[in-house]
Amino acid sequence: MKKYIYADKFFYPSGTKGPGYLEINEGTFGSFFKEIDQTQEVTIEDYTGYMIAPGLVDTHIHGYKNHDVMDDDLEGLGVMSEALLECGVTSFLPTTLTSSEEHLTRVAATIAKAKDEVTGAKIAGIYFEGPFFDEVHKGAQNPAYFNDPSIETFEKWQQTANGLIKKIALAPERQGVASFVETVTDQGVVVALGHSDATFDQAKTAVDAGASVFVHAFNGMRGLNHREPGMVGALMQLDHVFSELICDGHHVHPQACGLLIDKVGAEHIALITDCMMAGGMPEGAYELGEFPVVVKDGTVRLESGNLAGSILKLKEAIQHVVDWNLATPEEAVMMASYVPAVSCKIDDVCGMIKTGRAADFIVLDAQMNLVATYLDGTKRYEQA
Repeated sequence: MKKYIYADKFFYPSGTKGPGYLEINEGTFGSFFKEIDQTQEVTIEDYTGYMIAPGLVDTHIHGYKNHDVMDDDLEGLGVMSEALLECGVTSFLPTTLTSSEEHLTRVAATIAKAKDEVTGAKIAGIYFEGPFFDEVHKGAQNPAYFNDPSIETFEKWQQTANGLIKKIALAPERQGVASFVETVTDQGVVVALGHSDATFDQAKTAVDAGASVFVHAFNGMRGLNHREPGMVGALMQLDHVFSELICDGHHVHPQACGLLIDKVGAEHIALITDCMMAGGMPEGAYELGEFPVVVKDGTVRLESGNLAGSILKLKEAIQHVVDWNLATPEEAVMMASYVPAVSCKIDDVCGMIKTGRAADFIVLDAQMNLVATYLDGTKRYEQA
């Protein structure tokens, strides 16, 4: 029996379609039809008045539901995977923090093992956030582990991860950056720039070598100055780069978010959460990596008062950019699905509705509220 999803609007990479019917073939996307022959035996899930979007892709997330990627806990990754469906996320990159070489090696092995075992949001790769950073903008990263990039060390991690590391972040001012960037990008790994006091020229040198993503724009980086454009100037001015953006209303002022979107275009913005273990949990005391943090009033802060990760859900980020009049619903969905996938070179497995792909999608109402999350064509979460 053929199965179809009916809705008012469907978000495709090239634009929207609908109203109409999207065919689901044994867990994969089929073709779109304006009309179908309903005299034949078919199953139709009717979402009249609603919109269908590709499952969201969170490419920078440290934890959720009281579990942290750095816990090196297979069961915890499984809990995260299942719980992320309530955020509209169907694919994600478990994200590490700066730590010892040995601990990161163990974590990489555990994530690689979890990839084929988790039953919720799919692990599409690993994001190594560090440890090749600069102390000036260390954020919640432990500077005791900072060092210059090493191909030998990276290849050890990548081998342990079974090639699953899709993105690694570093500070452009470290020694040996250009050769490191050239080598790993030739291997298909995305290099991101962040936690850095780099000048515009240092950032440009890294981008010229192949770096293509800026980590959580405006945060953890040298700001824009009229005499030294810095990292912020680089992410706004350089071509062929993407910027991660945390749209929780705390990390970046909505007007600054709008400025960046207007300057570089929504097609170069990857909405991320940078969420930590307190996501989906009550306020209180938690840990981020090796640091105690306090979650209160929608923020996560170190004892110093500095922001440290977030408790943002990606479904909230797409609502915010629309509510703040910074993006259309189509642009918001693109920034939280297609662009993150493209920016991390995982768009071959997620980020879009495309015939033959796994039918991972979400249902949204007119106010961009998440109504349901589907994985492989099966409803796995429904808003109560």
